[in-house]
Amino acid sequence: MTRTVNCRKYKQELPGLDRPPYPGPKGEDIYNNVSRQAWEDWQKHQTMLINERRLNMMNAEDRKFLQGEMDKFFSGEDYAQAEGYVPPSE
Repeated sequence: MTRTVNCRKYKQELPGLDRPPYPGPKGEDIYNNVSRQAWEDWQKHQTMLINERRLNMMNAEDRKFLQGEMDKFFSGEDYAQAEGYVPPSE
């Protein structure tokens, strides 16, 4: 049976992650409160941000920026977008 969580991003019960994506309290929080779908959506968005903004993951400031944007993404706040990106129409 699939583990479900009350997803912070989508405000509903959805399948959860198989394991925490990070070590420590941050990873546990994501594991317990973020759905697999929200995590996958964040991974796609994060990749766009890294590519479009040419972020360097060796740079502490760039990692800090992404961490802040991830927190905003999951909490429903306004978060950074890739410039010029237009989501596909459904």
